[in-house]
Amino acid sequence: MKLVSFLDGPRLGYGAVKGDGIVDLSARLVAEAPKIRDCIATSLGKAAATVARIAPDLALADVRLLPPVPVPEKIICIGVNYADHASEMGRTAPPFPTVFTRFADTLVGPGSDLILPNNSAQFDYEGELAVIIGRRARHVRAADAMAHVAGYSCFQDASVRDFQRHTSQFAPGKNFPGTGGFGPWLVTADEVKDPHGLKLVTRVNGVERQNGSTADMIFRIPALIAYLSSFTTLNPGDVIATGTPAGVAAGRTPPPWLRDGDRVEVEIEQIGLLGHNVSAEG
Repeated sequence: MKLVSFLDGPRLGYGAVKGDGIVDLSARLVAEAPKIRDCIATSLGKAAATVARIAPDLALADVRLLPPVPVPEKIICIGVNYADHASEMGRTAPPFPTVFTRFADTLVGPGSDLILPNNSAQFDYEGELAVIIGRRARHVRAADAMAHVAGYSCFQDASVRDFQRHTSQFAPGKNFPGTGGFGPWLVTADEVKDPHGLKLVTRVNGVERQNGSTADMIFRIPALIAYLSSFTTLNPGDVIATGTPAGVAAGRTPPPWLRDGDRVEVEIEQIGLLGHNVSAEG
């Protein structure tokens, strides 16, 4: 299934994409799964059965898509998780995952603008595979980790590079409002044969900037879940952004920073395409 969160007028709902429409699961599973996180945690089987037997309730074109999980409890990002990206940034492969967090108010859904901050010109793109947790995970072994994955999405971990480099902590450059693209949907894990063999491409104004494969992750998804669950509890709906391959603006000379009016897209095989226009703050 492809699960989406949406606004239908003022109403917040979630559902599954079917053709060019949406089966409104928030209306049909309201008692047991009023929110998409509830559906992910307890009701994916019933959701799939519901989608299989009924026609869409809404047209995709008539709603506004939001991040698949609109307000995750945790958004955990992994830095320098591809060797080629580590090299272009002048770093070596780390012995442990490089972890930083995003706030929920940084997230924007497909079609919404990424916001270019008015106090920096160093706005960079980073296409990534996002992993969405489906089952509570604490002290999980890598061998058991994939059973805790609900599905996958595209992520645009756009970075404000000068703020990111103020100290050794990445957080300031990763938490400007409206800089984290997420979507267009959550593809459930049963539909992705191997999340470590997916082509990932980022384009700016139609020009390819990143072309990588999730096969090249330094720390793969089981290792990430094992490590993260060793120090925090991962809950249904939590998001792990797994890192970006080479080709970011900061690794080029001169850096082609994102500008007002640019169009940036992340496309991941078997997942979909996440696109945003870049709009200057204010």
